[in-house]
Amino acid sequence: MTPLSDRAVAHLKDALDWPDLTGTRYELGQELDRGGMGVVYSARDIDLDRQVALKVLATAVADDESADRLRREARIIAGLEHPGIVPVHDVGSLPDGRVFYAMKLVSGQRLDAFLRAGRPLPEKLRVFLRVCEPVAFAHAHGVIHRDLKPENVMVGPFGEVLVMDWGVAKRLGDDAPAQEPVGGPGEEPKVGADAGPPARGGTAHGTVLGTPAWMAPEQARGEVERLDARADVYALGAILYYMLTGRAPGAGEAQPSARTHTWAGYAGPRPEALVPPRQVDPDLPRPLAAVCLKALAQEPAGRYANAALLSADVALFLEGAPVSAYPEGPWRRTLRFAGRHRVPILLVAAYLAMRVILFLVFRV
Repeated sequence: MTPLSDRAVAHLKDALDWPDLTGTRYELGQELDRGGMGVVYSARDIDLDRQVALKVLATAVADDESADRLRREARIIAGLEHPGIVPVHDVGSLPDGRVFYAMKLVSGQRLDAFLRAGRPLPEKLRVFLRVCEPVAFAHAHGVIHRDLKPENVMVGPFGEVLVMDWGVAKRLGDDAPAQEPVGGPGEEPKVGADAGPPARGGTAHGTVLGTPAWMAPEQARGEVERLDARADVYALGAILYYMLTGRAPGAGEAQPSARTHTWAGYAGPRPEALVPPRQVDPDLPRPLAAVCLKALAQEPAGRYANAALLSADVALFLEGAPVSAYPEGPWRRTLRFAGRHRVPILLVAAYLAMRVILFLVFRV
């Protein structure tokens, strides 16, 4: 008997995981993404004749608890009706008993790929504001994302920005267990239920969920009861840092082992390890660097209270107005005022100069 090759075994394993859509309104397409709890496929909605994405519970974790988690994820997303959040169209069970939900099929490129083309600073900041909008909307509705990073932001062909992968999102005050993270090929490892010992800084009080390089320190330590909108603000600050410098905060630090998924000792970049953005790029404006560093404060109390306040400071910077994160003295306020109103100031100065010249000419 000829033994099966590793490739053949892998193919059979994938075939067993292939969802059975018999009797449903969907025709299966190709696999788009795969993670610890679910697999995302493209599909056609026969009734409405449109392309959708189906997230299906993976065979390996198809138990009642995982099914409840996937339904809960679908309900959270469905409750956040915002242009920057992918809408959920349907939720149900397949003939094989696995839970699925259908959502809009998104096209475009991830934020990290979008930035590789090289973008001017104002364009980057406008994209960042559109990243903040759906997160601020979620915060206003008592939901935190908990896994914000460039790989979970999609920039569409018409400039639309979508915040993706709400698989570890949590309603504040909801004591239900959080779901296992769902990652994709090439993504950074995430800490899940098998994360190993708690991170440095004390005893963890819950399961650590998220992606370590982008997590707030209290989230990395598993301090679930402390998590609120400011954990997402930290992750947004890390995204802003990445957009300004091309690297993640604390990128030079030793990172946890991707092979073993043991993340003990990691609690975000230490204050001494966080290289200030102006040290990476001295041309960055000081107020913008101050906004980024405030969002990345080690203690939640030092950060913006929510994504809306962070977004407001970035918008003020784009308008040339003072930002709350960077107190200005009289001289800097004067310079900023002159910069914002350069044309009328020059016109007034030219007018006054002309008046002085005419006065001197006619006096002579």
